[in-house]
Amino acid sequence: MTIRTILPPKGRDYRLDLLRGFANWAIYLDHIPNNVVNWLTQRNYGFSDAADLFVFISGYTASFVYARIMLERGFVIGGTRLIRRAWQIYVAHIVLFVMYIAEIGYLAHRYADPNLANEFNVAGFMANPAETLYQGLILAFKPVNMDVLPLYILLMVAFPPVLWTMLRLPNLTLAASFLLYLAARHFGWNLAAFPTGSWYFNPFCWQFLFIFGGWFALGGSIEARPLIRSRALLWLGSTYLLFAFVMTMAGRFPEIAHGMPAWLYDAFNPNDKTNLALYRLVHFVVLAFFLNRFLPRDWRGLEWPIFRPLIKCGQQSLEVFCVGVFFAVGAHVVLVEISDAIGMQIVVSVVGIALLTAVAYYRSWSKKADKPKSPSLPAPGISR
Repeated sequence: MTIRTILPPKGRDYRLDLLRGFANWAIYLDHIPNNVVNWLTQRNYGFSDAADLFVFISGYTASFVYARIMLERGFVIGGTRLIRRAWQIYVAHIVLFVMYIAEIGYLAHRYADPNLANEFNVAGFMANPAETLYQGLILAFKPVNMDVLPLYILLMVAFPPVLWTMLRLPNLTLAASFLLYLAARHFGWNLAAFPTGSWYFNPFCWQFLFIFGGWFALGGSIEARPLIRSRALLWLGSTYLLFAFVMTMAGRFPEIAHGMPAWLYDAFNPNDKTNLALYRLVHFVVLAFFLNRFLPRDWRGLEWPIFRPLIKCGQQSLEVFCVGVFFAVGAHVVLVEISDAIGMQIVVSVVGIALLTAVAYYRSWSKKADKPKSPSLPAPGISR
């Protein structure tokens, strides 16, 4: 079957690193409740948030990297590389899972606050550790704030045949993904969680953002360029973003909500994140199109020193994400048990971001140090 996709140019796309770094910082800040600094994140100004960006870029990057491998070395090699990456993410998730539960258990004991275990959904582990650990290993049990990586793992494991199909039938693959999204919302499909309920990120719905990211990377952005560059999208998209801003503000401030019809407010509040509400999906698609239009791959601002920490955090995304989830618990406990003053909120936010950046720079240095240096050749002698 003919390959119908357009592979991105070789070389690192620093826009992805920048946006993924921003998503990691935003996720850390958003995981700290009652924190004035998280007003800097995108979730406060529209329907979508950093999780949408994270999943989209994950799909984009997976296609960007593994499509070339699949084309050059075959489906089996490309598919096994995807599975190997999913395994690496799984191992990181399990290590984080154990450390996360130990952290919460220690802090609950240290501050004599048993409510922490309930707040972070780990009380069941304290009561029945063996069963809860098993459910955690099969990704059914997820403490609070640990929902993204299981979604990522599942999408990566299922991605090899999808990527093979997308390389040949990109638009049909995207359409099938969208139909699955609609069906899951209509019929209420989701995976069961332990001990009750279902996955916070419904994989049958969120898979569309992942596939959309892959489609975007493999020529979709080029195919959609007339739409992306159109004046109609500029005006309609801007109007929709403004509408999303108003509705989100209404969810934050009752004074705004009281000034609009109840049916309108109730249609968008609360924001349906679990099933990726259509209005949320449209909001992110508009943002993705605008970023593609106004943030070119060769933008010189990507070389500005102010963006280097974000880019570095994006390049070491998995490590930074895991450390951010771990640190966010400590930051939350500091605000609850020690002080929730605005000054302390700023301190835990700034210190946390600084630590995430330090982890990213260390991990980058460590990877370079682990690479064997090519032996230097002796200088050529003079023939006699």
